[in-house]
Amino acid sequence: MNAVKILVVDDDPDITGLLKHFLQAKGHSVYTALHGAQALELFSKEPPDLVILDVILPGMDGWTVLQEIRKRSQVPVLMLTGKDAPADRVKGLLAGADDYIAKPFDLAELEARIIAVMRRYKASKPSRVIKAGELEIDDGLKQVKLKGYTISLSPKEYEILKLLASEPGRVFSHQEIIAAVWQNKPFITSSDVTKYIYLLREKLEEDPQNPKYIMTVRGFGYKLSLGEE
Repeated sequence: MNAVKILVVDDDPDITGLLKHFLQAKGHSVYTALHGAQALELFSKEPPDLVILDVILPGMDGWTVLQEIRKRSQVPVLMLTGKDAPADRVKGLLAGADDYIAKPFDLAELEARIIAVMRRYKASKPSRVIKAGELEIDDGLKQVKLKGYTISLSPKEYEILKLLASEPGRVFSHQEIIAAVWQNKPFITSSDVTKYIYLLREKLEEDPQNPKYIMTVRGFGYKLSLGEE
């Protein structure tokens, strides 16, 4: 299995430590959370490829965290729980979990389930990948990477970047961007486009004041450079 970014959520630091050590040894990138609020904050800041989520958490339980994740993403979620009753497994799957494993679990079985979940997910998400220099946009996963690092964008930021990346070097006018991203909604103006370009630069550029990716062509609009100008 290719390396994936995994968010492990469990209130037991021994379990998060064990899973982090084991999964990192398999070549994966792993970060952890001990409660639901922390998990959702990390999920927003650095979207994972897979979530391993304990059901019983302090404050916000795993079911609630799962519901919040599903409002934002269809990323695979593997539920961990101390309960192994069929009703609990059914509840997890109906709530949007991709798989379910009871504690105590065998690490080899957990790895096999991760492989199976990721294989099913990728098979069900045929994606169109746009590559422009060091930028990669996976439109199936709605995921953006720059130099291999995942960049978290809002939906509108994503759509503008995807448009610019569809034809690197081509200048898109404000009106073309509004037509493509907002479907010519009358209350959207050039200043809205400028605002989102600013936000994109803040996330993509090392120096937003001197951008090398999203370039302004004065009097005409914006274009995506391959970073070589």
